Amino acid sequence: MRQTTCPLDCFDGCSILVNEDNSLKGNKEHPITKGYLCHHLNHYHSFKRITEPKLNGVSISMDDAIALLVKALHQGEPSKTLFFKGSGNLGIMQSVTKLFFAQYGAILASGSLCDEAGDAGIVEGRGANLSLSPLHVAKSEVVILWGRNPSITNSHMLPALKGKTLIVIDPVKTDLAKKADLHIQIKPRCDIYLAMLLARIAYMEQMEDTVFIEEHCENFKYFSDFICGIPMRDLMQKCGSSLDDIGLLLSMIKGKKVSILVGIGVQKYSFGHSVLRAIDSFAALLGLFGKEGCGVGYLSNSGFGYDAPFKVKAKTTPLPIVDFGKFDTIFIQGGNPLSQMPCTNKVEEGIAKAKFVVYFGLHENATSAKAHLVIPAKSFLEKEDLKLSYGHEFVGRMPKLIDSVYGISEYELCHALISAFGYESLENEKEIIERVIASHSILKDGFLISKTYENLPYSQGFYTPSKKFQFFDELDDEFEDIEGFYLLACKQNKSLNSQFITDDYLYVPLCLGLQKDDKVTLFNDNGSCQFSVMPTDTLRDDCVMLYSGACNANRLTPFKMSQEGQCATYQEIKVKLKRD
Repeated sequence: MRQTTCPLDCFDGCSILVNEDNSLKGNKEHPITKGYLCHHLNHYHSFKRITEPKLNGVSISMDDAIALLVKALHQGEPSKTLFFKGSGNLGIMQSVTKLFFAQYGAILASGSLCDEAGDAGIVEGRGANLSLSPLHVAKSEVVILWGRNPSITNSHMLPALKGKTLIVIDPVKTDLAKKADLHIQIKPRCDIYLAMLLARIAYMEQMEDTVFIEEHCENFKYFSDFICGIPMRDLMQKCGSSLDDIGLLLSMIKGKKVSILVGIGVQKYSFGHSVLRAIDSFAALLGLFGKEGCGVGYLSNSGFGYDAPFKVKAKTTPLPIVDFGKFDTIFIQGGNPLSQMPCTNKVEEGIAKAKFVVYFGLHENATSAKAHLVIPAKSFLEKEDLKLSYGHEFVGRMPKLIDSVYGISEYELCHALISAFGYESLENEKEIIERVIASHSILKDGFLISKTYENLPYSQGFYTPSKKFQFFDELDDEFEDIEGFYLLACKQNKSLNSQFITDDYLYVPLCLGLQKDDKVTLFNDNGSCQFSVMPTDTLRDDCVMLYSGACNANRLTPFKMSQEGQCATYQEIKVKLKRD
C-alpha cells in the first residue's frame, strides 16, 4: 500500500493510502486522519481535469505550449509581467516557479485572499502563529468555535470536540451551533467588540490570571485601560450580544481548560489583524497560552522554523488589489481570480486588457476560460512534494506514485523556463524536499513532526523580542454601518472555494418571506447582480449569505485590503436587496 498526503488548502493535511487501482482511503494509523477522508478526496478522481494544453481553445502539444510561453516572455517586458499564485495546492514545491519569475524580473502578487490579516495580528501579539492541533484540543474541557465550522473546514477536529462543553460564536446557526451548549449569534464585523467586552467583564470579575500576566505578558495596563475606557453600552450595542449570554459564557469557561478555534471569517475586514489580537488578548488575560488543553487556534504558519527554499527577492504588488490591467503578460498558477478575487468587474476589465494570459492548473474554471494559453498541471499523485500543515504538527511526504501522460509539474515547468533563459540550474527536487524536512523535523512515534511542537505551543515563552505576549491596545475602525444586509461568505462541504461542486444560491433569512428559486437583485456601490434564493432559518435577519465559489459571489465585494497583512476584506460591505 502506497502512502501520501493531501495537498488541499485545509487544516487537516490528511494522510492517504493509495490502492493498486489508485483509489484513495484514509490512513487509520495516522493520529489526525484516523482512517477517513473528506468528500473532495473520496471523489477525487471523479472531478474532470485538464488533460492537454490549449491555445485560444485549440489543443496543442506541451512542447508547443512551453515554446509559446517562452516566446511571450522573451518578447515581453518583465516589469509588465505578473506572476499570480493561488492556493489550489499547498505542497512546498508549488512555489518553485517563483524562482524563475523572480530572476526574470516579473512582478509577484503578494499577500492573501484568505488569512493573512489575522496572521499579522497574531504575530504582533505572540511573535509567531503556531497551530492548535486536534490532539491538543482533545485535552480541553471547553471549546469555543469562533467563526469556525469544523464540520465543513476541519472535519478531523470533530473527534476532539466530543464530550466537551461547546460554545459557538457565529452569525450563522451552523450544525454545531444547533448542538452547542451556547450559541452567540453575533452581529457580523463585531467579533472584536465582543472580545473586548468579554475581556472587560472578565477583568471586572477578577478572572485574570495575574501570575501569567506578570510573568509572560507586557502592556496589560494599557490593554485594561483601553477596554475599560470604552462605555459598556457602546460595546454592547456594537457586538449585538446580551449581558446574559456573555455572563453565561464566562461562567462556563471559568477555571476550565479552554481552547478557542478561530475561523478566517472574523478577520475579513480592514481591521482584521486587530480582531485576532483582541481574541488573543482575551485568552492571555485568562492565561490560556502554554498550558495543556488551552490556547487559540487559527491557520498557523505551517513553515515556521523550516528552511524556505523558494524565498526570493522580487518586486511585488498586493494580491488582493492587484490591477491586472497594468500588465501585458499574466501567469496564473493554481488560482481562479475571476471567481475568487474581490470586485469581479474590475478583475474582468483588467484581464481583458492583457495581451497574453496563461493559466496553469488542474481544472477548468472561470479564469482558464478567459486565458489565451492553458497549461495542465500534474496532480499531487504524479509529482514529488511535501505538505507542512497549518492545522497540526505533522509533516506529510508526497512522493510521486503515478506516471501520467497528462500535464507538467511545477518543478518541470520551472526547469524548462530556467533552461530556456540560461539561468542557473535547479537543485534536484528530492534533495530540496529532504533539506526542508531535515531543517526542522523530528520523528515522534513513527511520524514526522515539526520541532516547534516537541513542547506545548508557547510553553517556553512567546516569540516576540521580549519573549512576552503583547496585549492589544488600539483600534482603527472607520466602517460606516449603512442600511442594508451584511453579505456573508461561508464555506460548504462539497467545495473548496471555487474547486469541486459549488452552490450558487443566495441564502436569505425567513423574515423576507421569499420562496426557493425566487429571483432577487443585490446591489451596492460596487454594482448589482441577480441571484436565485434559498430561504434558511440559520441566518440573522440582517444577513444574506453566499457560499465561497458561488457564481458572481464577488461582484459586490470591495476593491480594498486590510490595514495589515495584505489580505482581502470580503465582508467589509453591506448590500440592498430588490425582489425581481
